[in-house]
Amino acid sequence: MAALGRVSRALLRSSLVQKRQLSAVAGGHGEQAAKTWKILSFVVALPGVAVCMLNTYLKEQQHQGHEQPEFVPYSHLRIRSKKFPWGDGNHSLFHNSHVNALPDGYEGHDE
Repeated sequence: MAALGRVSRALLRSSLVQKRQLSAVAGGHGEQAAKTWKILSFVVALPGVAVCMLNTYLKEQQHQGHEQPEFVPYSHLRIRSKKFPWGDGNHSLFHNSHVNALPDGYEGHDE
């Protein structure tokens, strides 16, 4: 019985030593990985976001030069069976007077 106790203590000590060694090795690797991801964030991610923002801005500037499409009073579009619960009841919640037509045409156009 005493031999079994000695063997179990020896195994326990060796497993603790191995765990300490592994955690010491992993600590250096974690610091290096954090440094790598920090560099990648500044060198790749932030310039990538900046390029996407520039692209969106330039596309929007190009898009603003377009004229309104001609208003065609289709019977199946812009149906108002009851008023909207905001404003005058005729404008949608995210109404854009340049893009969204009302049932009788665009705002500000007298035809």
